[in-house]
Amino acid sequence: MLEFPKDFLWGAATSAYQVEGNNDNCDWWEWEKRYGLKDTSGSACRSYELFTQDFDIAHRLHHNAHRLSVEWSRIEPQEGVFSEEEISHYQEVVRALRERKIIPVVTLHHFTNPLWFSRRGGWQDAKACFYFVRFVEKIVEALSDQVRYWVTINEPMVYVYQSYVLGLWPPQEKSFSLARGVTTKLLNAHVQAYQAIHRLYEQKQSGPVFVGIAKNMQAFVPCISTAVNRCAAAVRDYLYNYELLLKIKKRKAMDFIGVNYYTRNLVEVRGGGMGHFLLDICQEEHSHLPRNTLGWDIYPEGFFQILMKLKSFNLPVFILENGICTLDDAQRWDFVLSHLQSLHRAISEGVPVLGYLYWSLLDNYEWDKGFAPRFGLVEVDYKTQQRTIRESALKFAEVCHTGKVVSL
Repeated sequence: MLEFPKDFLWGAATSAYQVEGNNDNCDWWEWEKRYGLKDTSGSACRSYELFTQDFDIAHRLHHNAHRLSVEWSRIEPQEGVFSEEEISHYQEVVRALRERKIIPVVTLHHFTNPLWFSRRGGWQDAKACFYFVRFVEKIVEALSDQVRYWVTINEPMVYVYQSYVLGLWPPQEKSFSLARGVTTKLLNAHVQAYQAIHRLYEQKQSGPVFVGIAKNMQAFVPCISTAVNRCAAAVRDYLYNYELLLKIKKRKAMDFIGVNYYTRNLVEVRGGGMGHFLLDICQEEHSHLPRNTLGWDIYPEGFFQILMKLKSFNLPVFILENGICTLDDAQRWDFVLSHLQSLHRAISEGVPVLGYLYWSLLDNYEWDKGFAPRFGLVEVDYKTQQRTIRESALKFAEVCHTGKVVSL
C-alpha cells in the first residue's frame, strides 16, 4: 500500500475553452473555422452553464482541489474594456468550488487569446506583457478573496512549439527566431504577473498566495543509443523541460513548479542541420510501449525521472496535469496507478509534492484533435451533454478519499 501526505491535494483539471463552449471572441474560435477543422469547439461540454453539475461530480468523487482557467476573451472582450458580467460569472464559478470544499487552482492563460490581442500581433506585440498583466490584475483583484493558487501560463513551450516551430496552431508562424522571441515574452509575462499578484495580495493583506507556471515536461529518450541521439536528447531535455524554469527561478518568480506530464519523446536524428537535431523522432515503430489513442507512449518511468531532476530547484512541485486519452477505461486506471506509483516513489526520495490533478475531469475538446480523444474521468455525450462517471473515476475517488493506493 502506498500512502500519500495527509494534506495532499487531489482532483482533476479543465480549461475554459475546452469545456465551456461558445468562446466566440478568441483567436481559436476564428482559427478553427478558417482552418477547416473537422471538429469545431461549438458548445463543447457546455460547462459555462453546467459548472455546478460538474463540480457536484467532483465533490462526489472526493476531489479536494480543481484546476480551471478563466477565459481572457470573455473578461476583456475589447482592448481595455472589461466585462463586469463575466467577472461576476467567474466569481460565481470559484464560489461554487469553495462551497463544495474544493480548492480552486486558477489558470490565467490556457493557449487562447482575445481576438483584439491576436490582431495586434498576439505574443509578438511589443505591448503583449502589458496587456496580459493588466488583465491579470483585473481578474486577480476580483478573485483574490477566494483563490490561493494561481497558474500564470499553461504550457508555454507547447504553445511556442505548436504555433511558432511547427506552425500548426494559430497564428501558424514557422520561425525559430519568432519562437525564441515569443518564449521571452511569455517568460517576462509570467514574471510580471507573478510580481503583480504578490503585490496585490500584500496590499489587500489577503493572506498567503502561491503562484506558479504549468510546465509540460517530456522524457527525452534516444531511440538508438548513438552519440548524436544522446546529445540531441540531452539538448532537447534542457531546452524544452528546464531552460524556462531555470530562468524563472533566477528571477525568483515561482512559488511552486506546476508539472504536466503525459509521455516521452523517442529521439532519432535522421539528417543534418538544427531542425533535424531538435525535432526528429523515431519513425520506425521501435517503441513497444502501450500507447494512448493519440499514439503517445505510456512511460511512467519518465515521470519519476523528471520529478527527481526537479528536486534540485528546492521548490514544491504540483502535478497539474497527468492523464490518458483512451476508449479502454481499464487502461485509464492502469495509467493512473502506474503514474501514482512513480509519484509516490519520488515523494519517498524527497521531492516535495503538493498534489496530483488528473487531466481531465471531463471528456473535452482536444484542440486541433477535436472531440475524438477521451481523457475524462467522466464521459460526456456531446449530443445530450449527459455526464457518466467512469469506473476509473470511482477507483481514483477512493484514492482521493483515503490518500492511499491499496493495490498496484
